[in-house]
Amino acid sequence: MAAVSSRAEWSDAKRIVVKIGSSLLVDGATGQLKTDWLDSLLDDVNALRNAGKEVILVSSGSIALGRHALGLPKGPLRLEESQAAAAVGQIDLAHAYDSKLAERGLVAAQILLTLADTETRRRYLNARSTMNTLLKFGAVPVVNENDTVATTEIRYGDNDRLAARVATMMSADCLVLLSDIDGFYTAPPGQDSNARRIEEIREITPEIEAMAGDVGSELSKGGMVTKVEAAKIAVGAGTHMAITSGKVLNPLQALSDGEGGSWFVAHSDPVAARKRWIAGSLEPKGVLVVDAGAANALCNGKSLLPAGVKRVEGQFERGDAVSICTLEGDELGRGLAAYDHAQAASMIGRKSSEISEILGYRGRAELVHRDDMALKSSAANRKGE
Repeated sequence: MAAVSSRAEWSDAKRIVVKIGSSLLVDGATGQLKTDWLDSLLDDVNALRNAGKEVILVSSGSIALGRHALGLPKGPLRLEESQAAAAVGQIDLAHAYDSKLAERGLVAAQILLTLADTETRRRYLNARSTMNTLLKFGAVPVVNENDTVATTEIRYGDNDRLAARVATMMSADCLVLLSDIDGFYTAPPGQDSNARRIEEIREITPEIEAMAGDVGSELSKGGMVTKVEAAKIAVGAGTHMAITSGKVLNPLQALSDGEGGSWFVAHSDPVAARKRWIAGSLEPKGVLVVDAGAANALCNGKSLLPAGVKRVEGQFERGDAVSICTLEGDELGRGLAAYDHAQAASMIGRKSSEISEILGYRGRAELVHRDDMALKSSAANRKGE
C-alpha cells in the first residue's frame, strides 16, 4: 500500500491501530455484518502487513450483532440486555474476523479488554506483553470491549477512548478512527453548511474542542467530542491520530491515497513519550540498587537483569514504578518492575537462567526491561565508564 500523496505520519508508521465502529460494520436495518465492507478493510490490512507494518484492530459490533440475534427491540438497552447481546455477538464477530483473515493467510487473535485493563499497571503490562507476543508471531490482534462484564464501559464514547488507550499501551505510531464522516470539521457538517474539514491539527486548543459536536447514531455511540478526547490521549503519548471516512470501501487505502481525513499530529515519538511518562508521572514505590557493571550496561541501552542487583528496597507490585540507583545512592533512572518486591529480592545476584528454578515457572529474564525504563540525562555521562 503506497501512494505519492501519503503523509509521513502514515507512510512511516510501523505499528498501526485501527478502530472500527458498529455502524460501519453492522447494517442497522438487518443486524447483519457488512461483509463486502469488511472484506475490503481486511484487504487493506493484508496490504499493510505485506508492506512490513503491524496492525491491531479495535472493533465494535458485538452488541449490534447480538441484539439482532436475540430479537431485542430498537432503542436504548438496559445494561443486562447489552451484556447479553455482547455475549452472543462476540461469537459471531470473532468467527467473522477469524475466517476472513484466514482467507488472506493471516491469524486472528481475540483480545477482550475494558478501560480498567489499560489503566491498572499490572493488567496493562500483561495485556501489552500478550499483544507484543502476538505481533511477534505475525498474528492480527482484534481487540473488543469486554462488554459481557463491563459496566461503565458500555457507554457513550467508550470505543474511541479504548482505541486510544490500546494505541498508547502498544506504543503505536498511528491510530486511525474510521468514522461516519471523512474528518474533523469546524462544525458538525450535518448541521452547518459552512463547515469545512481541517486537514491537520497540531494543537488541541479550546477552540478545536468547541468545534466538536455529537454525530453519534444508535449503533455508533461515539461522537466527535469523544474523538477529540481520544486524540488527546493519543498525541500525548506520541501517537499520530487520523479521523477518516469508513463509509467507503478500502478505507485505509483511501487514507493512504490522501482522500479526505484529518490528522492530529503528535510532537514526539511513542518511545520518547512513554519514557517521559515513566520518568515524570509515576511515583516510585521502591528502589533497585545496582552494581557498577549493571549501571554501565543500563547506560549502554541494556535491560536490568537480576545478576546486577545488589539490594531491593520498598514494597512494590509488578508494574509499579521503581527507582534504579547506584551503590553510592545516585538515581540512574526509573522503570516499571517486572516482578513484585519479594520476587525481585529472591533473584538478587542470580542469573536469568535461574529464574524458573527460583519462582517455579518461566518468567521474564529482566527485572526492568529497557522499553519500560527512563534514564536520567546525567546517567548518559556514565556511558563507557
